[in-house]
Amino acid sequence: MSPTDIQKILRDHDVLPTSQRLEVAEALLNRPQHLSADQIIDKLQRSGSSVSKATVYNTLKLFSETGLVKEINVDATRRFYDSTTHAHHHFYHVDTGELTDIPADKISILDLPKLPPGTEQDGVEVLIRVRNKTR
Repeated sequence: MSPTDIQKILRDHDVLPTSQRLEVAEALLNRPQHLSADQIIDKLQRSGSSVSKATVYNTLKLFSETGLVKEINVDATRRFYDSTTHAHHHFYHVDTGELTDIPADKISILDLPKLPPGTEQDGVEVLIRVRNKTR
């Protein structure tokens, strides 16, 4: 993805394309992937970037709020940012920390509970935790 493409994507999501935001977007949006903030920070540091940790976290929060990425909380301490924003589900491998996509049409939910008063459904996402088999 070219820098011009990334700038357009940011603008399409009403995000001002600052140099730091462009660096974070390039690290995350150049292909379908799931990255934690720490993985993005490592990736930026390896490329010689001086974007601060706080800027990366603030940028990811903004990207999530504007729908540019999906935030996926796999547990109380691990959060991933998904560059694929259309409806889909995930496997989370607890031994490796890897998150992989499951197409939305591969999971069906037959009966959802009645929604609380004054709310509407915003989506349903399934996270299936897996681990290596023990003998």
